[in-house]
Amino acid sequence: MELWMTEFQTKHLGLTARIKETLFTGQSEFQEIAVVDSDQFGRMLILDGVFQTSIFDEFIYHEMIAHIPLFTHPNPEQVLVIGGGDGGTIREVVKHPSVKTAEMVEIDGMVVEACKKHLPEIAEALINEHPKLRLKIDDGIKHMKEARNKYDVIIVDCSDPIGPGQGLFTHEFYEDVYRALKEDGLFVQQTESPFYHQPLVRHLYKDIGSLFPITRLYLAQIPLYPSGTHCFTIGSKKYDPWQLDTAKLPDIGATRYWNKDIQKSCFVLPNFVQELLK
Repeated sequence: MELWMTEFQTKHLGLTARIKETLFTGQSEFQEIAVVDSDQFGRMLILDGVFQTSIFDEFIYHEMIAHIPLFTHPNPEQVLVIGGGDGGTIREVVKHPSVKTAEMVEIDGMVVEACKKHLPEIAEALINEHPKLRLKIDDGIKHMKEARNKYDVIIVDCSDPIGPGQGLFTHEFYEDVYRALKEDGLFVQQTESPFYHQPLVRHLYKDIGSLFPITRLYLAQIPLYPSGTHCFTIGSKKYDPWQLDTAKLPDIGATRYWNKDIQKSCFVLPNFVQELLK
């Protein structure tokens, strides 16, 4: 008997994948966790029925959420990742030579352990306990309220705005992020699909723009995520990604999606997205 799993990406649309094997299931304090092996995407992490990442295309998301902001800042030494329990974002962060400390605050320790066991390619920095890494299993919202003028770059690698991730999509949270950044700091957050989540994208862009003098949205093509087109939003106190001289970027080794041209071209938005942000 064939097993199929469907993520309902909207009320009217689902993405269905054929599953070869269920590798892990668990119910944490916060959510239902599963790791499965699929025919199309390979091994996948699923939280509360929502596809989070896969071996097939995870490099796109993790490279784009990490390298775009870290290259926008000229000298990111103190970096914080909120969420990112699979470890992929931290894996990319520690590649940057300027980074001295890469803190990671993830609310669900069961996610971390499941990914270390079943998604080792993604979680390699967690498995190897990279010397730059400082892992803390705690509430990222609480952590933000307590931090002041501490970080050069904050990366909010969160799940969808439901369940444990809901509080990471509020104006109050962005105020805390602003205070936690140094005077020239910047942050980035994944902000869902510009096709299927337009009211949310518009609302978040407005909230972030009310606090940060420089607010930019950029795109990446990620097959696993709703519509295949995903957006990220940067809030920056000083540095504009449009003004970056990509010829001077340091070497971070091989990448599979990101390159110096994409560093800028990802901010070139289709007309419908530009209209959405107005």
